[in-house]
Amino acid sequence: MDLQTLLASPVALPSIPRVIALALTELNAAEPDARRVSSLLSMEPVMTARLLMAANSARFQLRRRIGTVSEALSVLGLRPVRDMTIEAAMSSAFRKVGGVDMKQFWRYSLDTARLTQLLTRDRKVEVAPYTVGLVHALGELVMHRGMPAEMEPLNQRVPVFAPQRARAEFEQFGYCYAQVGAGFARAWHLPGALVETLEHQDAPFERDGYEPMAGILHVASWRCRAHEMGYTERKLAVSFPDKTALALGLDVGVVLDHAPVDWASSQEAQLFLD
Repeated sequence: MDLQTLLASPVALPSIPRVIALALTELNAAEPDARRVSSLLSMEPVMTARLLMAANSARFQLRRRIGTVSEALSVLGLRPVRDMTIEAAMSSAFRKVGGVDMKQFWRYSLDTARLTQLLTRDRKVEVAPYTVGLVHALGELVMHRGMPAEMEPLNQRVPVFAPQRARAEFEQFGYCYAQVGAGFARAWHLPGALVETLEHQDAPFERDGYEPMAGILHVASWRCRAHEMGYTERKLAVSFPDKTALALGLDVGVVLDHAPVDWASSQEAQLFLD
C-alpha cells in the first residue's frame, strides 16, 4: 500500500472527539481566542481534570486552588495547554492496535519523551520536546491499523521496537512510521514544526527541510529502542548514531548512560490504556 492510500484510509486514521478537534484548531491559530479554548475544553471532562491537576501542582506554588479551566489557562499558558491537548487527543485515539503490545508502546514512548526533553535542555525549540517524544511513533500504529497483513511478516523479521525498524519499513514500503506520523499530524492540522520533526526523524540529515529537533528525536528514540531490545554496552557503542549526535553537540555520555532517564514503568504506561 502506498503512503497516500494508507493516509486516506478511514480504518487507518482514527477520529478524535469533535470538541478536542475544535480546540486544537483554535489553539493552532495565529492568535488563539482563550475564551473559546476555555469554553471548548470545559466540555471535555478528561481534559478539564488534566488541566486542573497541572495548574494545581506544586510547581506553581499557588496560594489558592484553581477550580476552572479558564483559571487553569491563565496559570499554564496557551502553548502548554496546546501540547497537553495534542497528547490527550493522540493517546485517546489509540487504545488497542493489533500486532502491537500497547503497554510496551506507551512505555517506550514515555521513555523517548523524557529523553528528548533531557537532550533539548537549554535549547530554544519550536515544539515541546516531551510532546514530540510522546507522539513520535504513532505512525507505527497507523500502519498496523491500515495494513495489518503487510505488517505481520515484517514484525516477525524486525521487531516493532528494534532500532532498525524505520530502515526496514522504508526498504519494504518506501516510507516508514516517520512519514506516516507526519501525514497523520498534518491531517489533524497539528503545528507545522511538529509535522516537520516527525517527518524527518528517521533520517534527519538525508532530506531537504532538516529540522534540528528531528535529529535530537532520532538519537533519543534510538537509545530507548536499544533499551527495549536489551542492548549490551558494546552493542550500544557500536550502533550509536554518532554523526547525528556530534552534529547537534549532544552529550554522548548522557545518551549512553545506563539510565539516562528514569525508565517508565508498566504502571505508568497503563495510564494511557485506562
